[in-house]
Amino acid sequence: MAAGCITTCTLSPHSPSSFTHTPSSVIIKSFNLKFQQNEKTGTHGRYRASLIMNPESFEVGRLIGSYGFMNVTSYDTSPQLQDVGGLKFQDVREGDVQIRLYEGRVAQGPRKGTPIIFKVYPGKQIGGLEADMMASNELKSHAFLQSCSQSISKNIQILLGGFETKTGEQWLAFRNDGKYSATDYAKASSEKLSKNRALGEQKSWNPFEEESNMKRKRFFIIKLLQGVLSGLAYMHDHERLHQSLGPSSVVLNTMVDKDAAYLVPRLRDLAFSVDIRFSSLEENAYGLSEGLWRRARSSGAYTTMEKRAFGIADDIYGAGLLFATLAFIPFCEAGIVDSLSLQRLLETTFKLDLAATREYCLADDRFLDAVKFLDSGDGAGWELLQMMLNPDFRNRPIAEAVLKHRFFAAALL
Repeated sequence: MAAGCITTCTLSPHSPSSFTHTPSSVIIKSFNLKFQQNEKTGTHGRYRASLIMNPESFEVGRLIGSYGFMNVTSYDTSPQLQDVGGLKFQDVREGDVQIRLYEGRVAQGPRKGTPIIFKVYPGKQIGGLEADMMASNELKSHAFLQSCSQSISKNIQILLGGFETKTGEQWLAFRNDGKYSATDYAKASSEKLSKNRALGEQKSWNPFEEESNMKRKRFFIIKLLQGVLSGLAYMHDHERLHQSLGPSSVVLNTMVDKDAAYLVPRLRDLAFSVDIRFSSLEENAYGLSEGLWRRARSSGAYTTMEKRAFGIADDIYGAGLLFATLAFIPFCEAGIVDSLSLQRLLETTFKLDLAATREYCLADDRFLDAVKFLDSGDGAGWELLQMMLNPDFRNRPIAEAVLKHRFFAAALL
């Protein structure tokens, strides 16, 4: 786990959707966000220049889910432990910050009627200072990315505004471009595969259906990965790290394989995003990025240039673990493997040796379809995965190079 935290999301069914105006008890706070005049330019700069900070401009609907974080709480630098990507950890615990998700819509102004998803951070009394820091950092990161160029990436979630209540809860309003995540897709795909195989001969008489389904799944996953990497490349080009990249931090507008042509994956969860402009890197690193820079130092990254390179490579490592998740779980029956067990297999059992990992998986028929997917282009998938998960951060590719790798074309042939 490269970024120091794992985002997990649970979608919960509740009562039928209904909308109400935000309670009059809320008060407006700007999360200490200050707009600079020269940052209001650009086609998409309007999203930052006109963020909606008035709570009366929103209507709140039903609760649809919740977020949680798993945090690394202690690090061991003893030489006896295997160093994986600069991270040596002993203990992982559930984080204190629990985040709720609500449906909603804009009630006033030029964007009236726009569907939104509220992300609600708890107040200090419940979530502590960390919750405030995460909410503020997420708002600032989105606002910066939405105003720093002529055209924001379509693969990053759009922030429309936010407000804070008297009880200290911080509500961030994002345009509703989908309620499901890559985690949901992988789980649903795996369960569908199990169901189809359980039916055996009772399923469709068409002998080519399974092959067609597999091709559609491959196309969907390739499109998903390309979207994630495009969003990550945009962030890195504009001096921001994601630092919480995983399947739950990718929102999807569809989970249907046959609708892959319309799929637009979007990165979300920028609460741990890090500013890597040189002026920021020269300052003392505390708060949410402290763990990142501790790991950078343990990997030999001391100068500002080395720290910046380590941070970018750390995001690529997270993207590599996401790639592995999507290369395995959707191609395996339900319950065979999950993200954490796959990560342990790669990091602990095989010490990031992907050739050895392939030999192991090749001997297990349950992983056969995943192996075939990564074997595309004469092993191009394994090659790319090895590059992204290289134990030496200096040898990992940047996001643009990953996008140009031959695997993405080979997997579709």
